[in-house]
Amino acid sequence: MKKFSQIMAALGLVSIVLHSYANEIHPDVIYGDDNRREILAAEEPAQIEVSRATLAIIPKDGVKKGDKNNYVKIVGRKFQEEFNLCPEEPYLEQTVAANCSGFLVSEDVIATAGHCVTPYDCQAYQYVFGYQNSATGEPLEQLPQEDVYDCKEVIHHRVQGTQDYALVRLDRPVAHRRALILQTSRVQPGDPIYVVGHPSGLPTKIATKAQVRKDFGDFFNANLDTYGGNSGSAVFNAFTHEVAGILVRGDEDFIYDEHRRCYVSHRCPDNGCRGEDVTSIELIRKALESGTL
Repeated sequence: MKKFSQIMAALGLVSIVLHSYANEIHPDVIYGDDNRREILAAEEPAQIEVSRATLAIIPKDGVKKGDKNNYVKIVGRKFQEEFNLCPEEPYLEQTVAANCSGFLVSEDVIATAGHCVTPYDCQAYQYVFGYQNSATGEPLEQLPQEDVYDCKEVIHHRVQGTQDYALVRLDRPVAHRRALILQTSRVQPGDPIYVVGHPSGLPTKIATKAQVRKDFGDFFNANLDTYGGNSGSAVFNAFTHEVAGILVRGDEDFIYDEHRRCYVSHRCPDNGCRGEDVTSIELIRKALESGTL
């Protein structure tokens, strides 16, 4: 998300408006215990299965030709270097590459946050499935080229008031992955949820043991453990594994430790701080059903 702001500043007058909005968006904080895990260390097979439909939105210069034919490698800075993190933070040596997250909603269409991708810059990114580590954190050295997609067009985009979402058509149908099921009922306070995406641009993580706090209609508030880079992540109903919404904004992710001159994760009680905001999946369902796609 921070890289997003830098890109938008260079795109001209139209993008400046979106950049101003993005400066107010910080979907990032730890509530209670840190419940982030490598996706392949998820407790339920269904959680690993739905993660196959999630993706990283990576600037094109972060996806390089691999050492083997038809493979690519993901490049970027180390997590600790990128954010000047204190040594107790997890994932310090992992690579930060993704600006945002997204997920598959039809054979060639993904959903994400509207502030992540616009009609003016969608082709500046590649859309990468399977950017993940092993269950114990060892990096995946290379990815098949077939898991990397380009943007054909942004077919629906909304960043206005509390609404923040986008639908992007990829350059071809996605192979060997199934679109996620979208929840049809409204969320209720106390509903158990989890999120799958790319916190701070890292390889795929799952964060579980969260709950809906309050439903505001176009969005709901929750105590999800998310960071910048989780923007656009699918938020799932923990019972049905259907998509309840799209992570879009929240509290600050890191706090500066002046004594050590490095940053630590912002931590809050489970019921404390402002919470994280999630665009209701109802908005995506309506867009998909509108017949304009």
